[in-house]
Amino acid sequence: MSNTQARPVESERIPLKARNVSFSWEDTPLHWVPGDPFSTHTINVLHLLLPAGERWFVHVYKQVLPLIRDDRLREDVVGFIGQEAMHSQAHDEVLPHLREQGLDPTPYTAQVDWFFEKLLGDRTLPPGRARRWWLLERVALIAAIEHYTAFLGDWVLNAAELDRRGADPTMLDLLRWHGAEEVEHRSVAFDLFTHVDGSYRRRARTWATAFTALVFLWQRGIRFFLENDPTLVDPKASLKDFYVRGRQGTLPATGDMLKSIPRYLSRSYHPSQEGSTAQAVAYLASSPVALAAERAVS
Repeated sequence: MSNTQARPVESERIPLKARNVSFSWEDTPLHWVPGDPFSTHTINVLHLLLPAGERWFVHVYKQVLPLIRDDRLREDVVGFIGQEAMHSQAHDEVLPHLREQGLDPTPYTAQVDWFFEKLLGDRTLPPGRARRWWLLERVALIAAIEHYTAFLGDWVLNAAELDRRGADPTMLDLLRWHGAEEVEHRSVAFDLFTHVDGSYRRRARTWATAFTALVFLWQRGIRFFLENDPTLVDPKASLKDFYVRGRQGTLPATGDMLKSIPRYLSRSYHPSQEGSTAQAVAYLASSPVALAAERAVS
């Protein structure tokens, strides 16, 4: 059954462009949320998940481009590919900084690479129905994952508590530049899925797969960071830690995350109904790294 009831908000759509950003990490401390290793490392998991995940997005979308019959959607997908490739590169560049601070992420990133490259990678399938099925499954998975990247992007743009706690400004700029672009392109993955398939059954099934995988990988990443942080003695973490920091504002609120589930599963869902393109554009107009990228090409 197609999801024909989705209603995009046309005013929320803008042309997408990749910004060639560059960050300098030498002044960023290991615990860039001062006095809060748990919040720091919970968000740090992004640096381990996103490079492989977003390279996978790009790989899948290059395969699906020939199936796009709408010129405007093709333009959006090409812009999405450019932005995601830049996101992958920017987060990848944080990893040498972590190693310099005594925290080598290689054991965990090897698992993430296997997940995206092997488990969700290309398969030796005969041309035709089976190969198309696997491509559409992955397109639907990306749409579900992008629901959460847009949620996180909207959250970090509004996470004033991180500023009040004195969080490292370079890390905040990375997260908010990335988050703003996630809000900018939040409708592309869903629109592409709707264009090439749109099955509500597939949308619900792949949401469950994506949500389960993200929770599994994220909690493993948090545990990995805490156990390998050279400054911590006998670190412990629990769901209560996540819940408390969500109440405090240094992490997303658990309730808000849970409320996002029925929104995505609603037949009338469209990503443009969430977040604010105007807010994202306003941040990108003031972001130090985005402004530097603009000056470099002008």
